[in-house]
Amino acid sequence: MANFRQMALKEAATHLPARFYEDKRPVSEYFGQNVFDLEKMRRYLSQTAFEAVQAAVDQGKKIDRPIANEIATAMKTWAIEMGATHYTHLFQPLTGTTAEKHEAFVTVKNGKPFERFSGSALVQQEPDASSFPSGGLRNTFEARGYSAWDPTSPVFILDGTLCIPSVFVSYTGEALDMKVPNLRSLQALNSAATEVAKLFDSSVKSITVNLGIEQEYFLVDEALYNARPDLRLCDRTVIGHTSAKDQQLSDHYFGAIPSRVACFMKDFETEAYKLGIELSTRHNEVAPNQFECAPVFCEATKAIDQNMLLMIVMHKVAEKHHLKVIFHEKPFDGVNGSGKHVNWSMMTNTGVNLLSPGKTPTKNLQFLTFYAAVAKGVYDHNYLLMSSICTLDNSWRLGGHEAPPSVMSIFSGSTLSQIFEGIMNMKDVDDPKAASSIKMVSSIPEIMQDNTDRNRTSPFAFTGNRFEFRAVGSSMNCACATYVINSIVAESLWKFKAEVDELEAAGENRQAAILATVRKFLRESKDIMFEGNGYSKEWAEEAARRGLKSVNDIPEAYKSFLQEDSIQMFSSIGVLSKAEVEARYEVFNELYVKKLQIEARLIGDICLNHVIPAAVSYQNILIKSIQGSKDVFGDEYKSLCRADMDTYKKISNHVNQLSADVASLVDARKKANKVENMAERAKLYSTEVLGYMMKVRKSADYLEMLVDDELWPLPKYRELLFF
Repeated sequence: MANFRQMALKEAATHLPARFYEDKRPVSEYFGQNVFDLEKMRRYLSQTAFEAVQAAVDQGKKIDRPIANEIATAMKTWAIEMGATHYTHLFQPLTGTTAEKHEAFVTVKNGKPFERFSGSALVQQEPDASSFPSGGLRNTFEARGYSAWDPTSPVFILDGTLCIPSVFVSYTGEALDMKVPNLRSLQALNSAATEVAKLFDSSVKSITVNLGIEQEYFLVDEALYNARPDLRLCDRTVIGHTSAKDQQLSDHYFGAIPSRVACFMKDFETEAYKLGIELSTRHNEVAPNQFECAPVFCEATKAIDQNMLLMIVMHKVAEKHHLKVIFHEKPFDGVNGSGKHVNWSMMTNTGVNLLSPGKTPTKNLQFLTFYAAVAKGVYDHNYLLMSSICTLDNSWRLGGHEAPPSVMSIFSGSTLSQIFEGIMNMKDVDDPKAASSIKMVSSIPEIMQDNTDRNRTSPFAFTGNRFEFRAVGSSMNCACATYVINSIVAESLWKFKAEVDELEAAGENRQAAILATVRKFLRESKDIMFEGNGYSKEWAEEAARRGLKSVNDIPEAYKSFLQEDSIQMFSSIGVLSKAEVEARYEVFNELYVKKLQIEARLIGDICLNHVIPAAVSYQNILIKSIQGSKDVFGDEYKSLCRADMDTYKKISNHVNQLSADVASLVDARKKANKVENMAERAKLYSTEVLGYMMKVRKSADYLEMLVDDELWPLPKYRELLFF
């Protein structure tokens, strides 16, 4: 009788390439058709209402209730014309995912049905959602949570529901989501960056943050995925021996996209285009069955919302193709994990990228100013920034040779590094790679965009006109990392402005004052700059000497949010109050414990109910073979069955060790669960529980190589990665 794995393999073989969402029109004809964007608003709204929406988007102004009623009516009219029957406020709770509660448009009055959607329903909804983690911000007697429309991100229709991007706050106004701190941080950065930009151009009125979020992911056949309890419950294989062939030949990387995958890609791209998501790139990644897509840069809030929406769309489309999309950072041991590279830059309302080198001394002095401010902010809060992306899932990936190290560094490139060195030492600099020598004398020279390698070992690399934060995990809502970047840069820019103002007040001319401050900031942040191999043992030792801490200990890393300078930074610029910071610290530890708890229970269950029974079944086959040889050949059976007997003994040793380690794992879990303090419980889980999990996996993976392939109950790596 075939086991579940054999049945899954047989079913997977029937899944063939097909298209389900094909639209033969040019993309330009259906791009954004499911989005109530400004162009559609102009058709459905009065001029007054339209201008109110524009003011809310561009200037953050509030929309009056009468105007909100008109907007709601227009949204309802458009949505119903598009076939929508419900609406929902789509928000981003502290779990890092998205949440939605659907409400019907239709209502009945005096026996007559009609559609209704008021301005109050648009602006605010009370989903309660009390089961989401809050870190103690929601008391029992005031547990209500409110979602409120965020006009900066356009509404859209998905599966017949009008989706309204929203924030989520408590009864007393504290942020219960990932979006509110990000919106606050964007306002804080706008204020600080605008003041500094005015040192160079008085016409600058505002600054926006642009993001380009690259998304890596794995694809697994649905039948094989469902045959793995670990993939179904936590999107990660808690056991599994590496395949003989995986990524060592680099033959999958940038190779021809498999037909079945190409159909899936084209389908989710079609649906993404209809939702106004402008995707520009698709390709095979390094690991087998690993892929990547990348959008075009856009404003930060919109970019994050669209990335979360894209993940939803990919999951939905994959179902039609009998595929499962895995966004987990490390679903398979021994091959590359997945990241969500966040490309971050600042743009003025006049269209100038503040991180783009220019061709005039003034523009390059402006570039150096903002670069130095970013570097100073990253240096001052490097541990906090790395801690912002430190989750259980991402911890399996960080530090591997497919991901950045777990310690922060900035890569600048050879050209900029030499210029920075010249500025810090007040010396002339010759750049052998430039068309002509660069002289650091009385004025700032032309700076060429560095064309050297991006240094993929750097967590925070400068790539010509932006910084790429490569340490963000593929399953994460990158709002957390983004609001930390925005906040530390905003604080740094205010410090920069204060330094320049002080020097100008003392009689320095503006250019000299700015250059002196650039020099000071570069000197103070030089320890965060590193141009070499971040994977090397030498860098680990050098980073420690520089005082740069690794985030290998996750519960310890979370404490960086509670440090006095972190709380002061967040609160002083209005991003998070002390209570909100402390709540997030509590939630980080809670999610870490619960996810690891699930994995620990799961690995024990798999070993006791799948691995050990398969091993014992094979032992029974071996013992029958050995006994049969003894009956036929007598004492000669010992030499004839030596291999069978050796295998039997090895299996017995591993089964005994596995059984003992699972028992120890259970005891370690029980011990940790008795600890009331969540941070202390997280510490126990990260040491004792995780330690036993690694021991259990080692024995289970050995048994996979010993047990008869026909008896092994779980799809193997060679099948999951090469369907």
